[in-house]
Amino acid sequence: MGSETVPEERSGAERPNASPNTVPEERSGAERPNASRRAAEPAISVRGLTKTFGDFTAVDGIDFDVPRGEVFGFLGPNGSGKTTTIRMLTGTLRPRSGQATVLGEDVVRHPDRVQRRIGYMSQKFSLFEDMTVDENLKFYAGVYDLPPEKFASQREYVLNMADLVGRENELTRNLSVGWRQRLALGAATIHEPELLFLDEPTSGVDPVARRQFWDLLYDLASRGVTLFVTTHYMDEAAHCNRLAFIYRGRIIAEGSPAEIRADHMDQRIFDITTSRADPALQWLETAPGVDEAYLSGASLHAVVPADSPLSGVSLRERLAGAGFTDAGVEEVNPTIEDVFVNLVSRQR
Repeated sequence: MGSETVPEERSGAERPNASPNTVPEERSGAERPNASRRAAEPAISVRGLTKTFGDFTAVDGIDFDVPRGEVFGFLGPNGSGKTTTIRMLTGTLRPRSGQATVLGEDVVRHPDRVQRRIGYMSQKFSLFEDMTVDENLKFYAGVYDLPPEKFASQREYVLNMADLVGRENELTRNLSVGWRQRLALGAATIHEPELLFLDEPTSGVDPVARRQFWDLLYDLASRGVTLFVTTHYMDEAAHCNRLAFIYRGRIIAEGSPAEIRADHMDQRIFDITTSRADPALQWLETAPGVDEAYLSGASLHAVVPADSPLSGVSLRERLAGAGFTDAGVEEVNPTIEDVFVNLVSRQR
């Protein structure tokens, strides 16, 4: 990111205490919009955003808004256009066409105005592994020209947040993945950005570390920071205020988790457990009355029409008749993953 200008220091060593939907405290600066305007406008507004690489269209005319102070989940499989979108929104990649406004600024025309007010954390954490914890923090503080007194307070906050007190002089390569993840989050927020982009931040991290990391993100949101999170983990959608699903460069659904489940899933789901999951899946994929079947965690999910007469008991009997005598069947509410699989199947 650019390093020539940094937002002025907020008063006090502590961050503002705000609810998740509270607008961050106004910082001084002649280029900043006034408070009433900032409260009304979204943190991100995208219209017709398109990016092509040769004949390949990576992002295809997408539209969405991200309200200030929310956790916005940008979901999709690998290669769907998530990272390309983030690169355009952070001003590091120029779109072919369309408009993108970030924190009230046109990011295509004025990327430097945006970059000084945002943070970015990539899935590779962007840390120097041959440097210590303290050296990494000092480097990123230097990128944003933090004055010494500001760095001191931010350093203390990050070390406590990341549970790295006492490890300041440890080489980053020697930290566990979970600690490196928290350190990367601290480095990305050392300058107190108003908006934080996180690109697959929990990729390759164990489930416990993922839950702990989301607790840290909730804390940032409670302080008024807007979070834009890309992920291919569908279970993480429950952590977000709003979601957008991107598939093959296009937005195929947008809304709150509850709205997406209500608007895009009109079928019933059966959860099936069996010791012979692979052959059971093959059987379900061709079973009459089953629209779709797929792995979901350690179990199988079978999708049937909403008006199907099929019940859990009758499906269990059919599975037993096919040789899966240990099968357990339970009708469940659709998850975000179920909705996404259903949406993708309609696109094919």
